[in-house]
Amino acid sequence: MKNDTAFMRILESYIGTYLPVMKGAGNNTILSYKSAFRLLIEFLYEKKGICADKISFADLDYNTLADFFNWIESDRKCSASTKNQRLSALLSFSKYAQNQDFDAACTFRSALLKIPMKKTQHKKRSVFSIDEVGIILSLPGNETSIGKRDTVLLSVMYASGARSQEICDLVVRNIHFNGHGAVLDINGKGGKSRKVPIPLPCSKMLKEYISYRRIAGQPDRHVFSSQTHEYMSVAGIEALFKKYIRKAKEQYPSYFREDNYSPHTMRHTCASHMLESGVPIAVIKNFLGHASIQTTEIYAEISQETVNKKLIAWNQNWHATPENGLPFSNTEEKQMPSFLK
Repeated sequence: MKNDTAFMRILESYIGTYLPVMKGAGNNTILSYKSAFRLLIEFLYEKKGICADKISFADLDYNTLADFFNWIESDRKCSASTKNQRLSALLSFSKYAQNQDFDAACTFRSALLKIPMKKTQHKKRSVFSIDEVGIILSLPGNETSIGKRDTVLLSVMYASGARSQEICDLVVRNIHFNGHGAVLDINGKGGKSRKVPIPLPCSKMLKEYISYRRIAGQPDRHVFSSQTHEYMSVAGIEALFKKYIRKAKEQYPSYFREDNYSPHTMRHTCASHMLESGVPIAVIKNFLGHASIQTTEIYAEISQETVNKKLIAWNQNWHATPENGLPFSNTEEKQMPSFLK
């Protein structure tokens, strides 16, 4: 579809060049921003009768944008946090658009600045106890290749505090073994990289697993793969995590009492256990790859409940025991610009 309006020309430049090249945004961030604009284009087509190639900045006044955000909450059932993410995406684009064509985008940005972020209920983050970590890591077993993979994958997630996407992206050349364990070169959010040390027990498991897969001499091979693909997906990690949480709840009903466990719980748990073991919060910030220490300070709130418990030092006792673009409903796919697909 030809982009005849200033809005579409600037949006294509923003998605295709500014975000990935100039800002260095990660794939997940770009996908999230694409989702926001796909929703906006769907809304304008279905509710206002405006085709994608006819959208102009003049169409995006306060009333239209207010209707859009009401629509994504009422019709699309977006949560408050998702609504805020969509608003943030549009605000970021509006700033870029105003720099490209001030007169055209001025009203659009002014309208967005009048729309408030919605208050969200603060959810308590779930954290595993040391015993629960041991249970989770013991469940896959080593009898099958899948069990071996899952044991090592979950162990690395806990030892490194890495995000699911960072685990998926891990290749052989990112791992440097030494006498104390190993150091992982993690490629994080926004293209930022960091070096993460993991302790000896986990590094031994990881080294044995790489040898088991016979990929030690292939530096660009992904460490973890699915049964059908070389590259394991975040959805695959979410699926295996749900499987073991379900088993854990069935086999150990006195543990795992929360309802909001996710792969990210391993990251929260890693940070909380490090803090409880006396690791300075500034060190944890760099370890996790947080841009701001305010993000890391959330874990101080989590750990307050257990801060007085006696814990063995982190490095010696880390191991207790051996969103894609939203689908379209009635909007014709041909109305969607190719750069948002």
